[in-house]
Amino acid sequence: MTLHLFDTATRVERPFTPLTPGKVGIYLCGPTVQSSPHIGHLRSAVAFDVLQRWLQRSGLDVTMVRNITDIDDKTLTKAADAGVEWWAWALRYEREFQAAYAAVGVLPPDAEPRATGHMPEILALTARLLELGHAYEHDGSVYFDVQSFPEYGSLTRQSLEDLEPAPDAPADVKRDPRDFALWKASKADEPETARWDSPWGPGRPGWHIECSAMARRYLGDAFDIHGGGLDLRFPHHENEQAQSRAAGYGFAQTWLHSAWVTQSGAKMSKSLGNGLLVQEVLAHHSAAALRLALAQVHYRSMLEYSDQTMDDAEATWARLSGFVTRASERVGAPTAEQVASADLPEPFVTAMDDDLAVPRAMAHIHETVRGGNAALTAGDDDALRSALLSVRAMLDVLGLDPASSQWADASRTSEPALKALEVLVGADIEKRAEARAEKDWAAADEIRDRLQAAGIVIEDAADGARWALAEEG
Repeated sequence: MTLHLFDTATRVERPFTPLTPGKVGIYLCGPTVQSSPHIGHLRSAVAFDVLQRWLQRSGLDVTMVRNITDIDDKTLTKAADAGVEWWAWALRYEREFQAAYAAVGVLPPDAEPRATGHMPEILALTARLLELGHAYEHDGSVYFDVQSFPEYGSLTRQSLEDLEPAPDAPADVKRDPRDFALWKASKADEPETARWDSPWGPGRPGWHIECSAMARRYLGDAFDIHGGGLDLRFPHHENEQAQSRAAGYGFAQTWLHSAWVTQSGAKMSKSLGNGLLVQEVLAHHSAAALRLALAQVHYRSMLEYSDQTMDDAEATWARLSGFVTRASERVGAPTAEQVASADLPEPFVTAMDDDLAVPRAMAHIHETVRGGNAALTAGDDDALRSALLSVRAMLDVLGLDPASSQWADASRTSEPALKALEVLVGADIEKRAEARAEKDWAAADEIRDRLQAAGIVIEDAADGARWALAEEG
C-alpha cells in the first residue's frame, strides 16, 4: 500500500500525495520559549521526527520547518518578573529546547524561524487581510473578522455560535468577541524592545499570524503537511488556516496532530502542576529509553506517563540494544550505508504506511529479535546476520538504531550529547544559584542531590558553580 495519513481536517485516513512529486513540505508548530521543556513537548517533536524519517526512507525529499515563538504575553511577563530582558529569557529556553531535541535524537529542521525575525512577512500578510476586507484596525491593533470568512471553524468542525470569545482583547473593542488579534498595539508597561513599527502604530504580532507568515515564507502559498500537538487545533491552527485561506493561499493540504502525554488521565501541563521537565527525566533515565517511550505509542493515542512507563522502556531498550550488541560481536556489524539501504520487511512497511502504526511496526521488530536470538543460540550465522540487519534498519526508521552515532557506546559521551548535557545541567545550576541567592536552601539542596543522583558532581567556587561527570569505580 502507499502511505496513508489521518487528516485531522477531514477526519479521514487517506492516501498521501505530495503537491510536488518527490518532495514534501512540512510545517511543525514548535515551542513557545518561555519556560523549560517537559516531555509533553517532546512527544510532538518525536512523532513528527518519525514521520520525517519514514518519508525520507520512502525516497522523498523532505523540507521540515519548525518555528520558534520567541515573543508572547507569557514571555514578557515571566521575564519582567525575573528582572531579565525578554529576549535573553527567550534565548535561554530556546537553547534548552534545542538541547532536549538533540538529546532524544530529533533531526534538526531545515529551517527554524523565529517570529521576531519575520516582521516584514507578518506585516505584509496583515495588510493583505485588511485590503481584502477580512480584518479591521482599532486603536492601533488589527483583528481578523471571523464573520467575513464563512469557512471559519471548518478545521475543528465547530460552528461560530458555539465558539468562546478570543481572549486577546476585551470583547467590546471588537466587532465580534471571537475576532482574534493579528497585530497588538503596544502597551505602556511593555519594554521598548518588544515593539515594532507598523502602518497602524507600534506593536507586536498576534500568535497565529506568525505561523501563517513563516509557513508561507519557507514553504510557499500551499504546502503538504501542517503538524502540531492536539491542543493546538483550536484556536491556533483554526486561526492559521482561516487567515491564510482568507488571504487567498492554499496553505496546508493535510493536518496531522499528535496526542497528549497524560498523568492519571490529565493532560501534562505546567498549569496543572504535573509537567515533567526533560532534564528531570533524563537525570534518572536514558535518553534512548525516553525516545522509545514517546515513539512506540501511536502518535494519535494518548500516552499515559508514569515511573512504570520509563521502567518498561528501559527494559525494552536493553533487550533491543543487547541483541544488536551480541549479534554484532558474533557476525560483525553492518555499515551505516547497509543499514540505510536495506530492504525493510513487508509487515513493517505495511504498518508504517498505515498512518505510522508504530506499535505494529514495533511488534514485528520484537518478532525479528526473537528469531535473531534463536539463530544466535542455534549458531545459524546467516539467519543471525539477516535478522541483525533487518532489526537495525527498522529501528533506524524510528531513530532508535542502537549502533547509530546517536546511541552507540552509551557510556561514552559524544560531542552532541555533551553539548545538550551542558545546556540542561547549566539550567539547573542557574536555578540552584537563584535559590541560594534567595536563601532557599532546601530547593538548592534538592537540585544538587538530583544532579548527584544522575552522576553529576557540583563544585562551588568563588566564581560560581562548576560541574563534572562523576568517575566510575
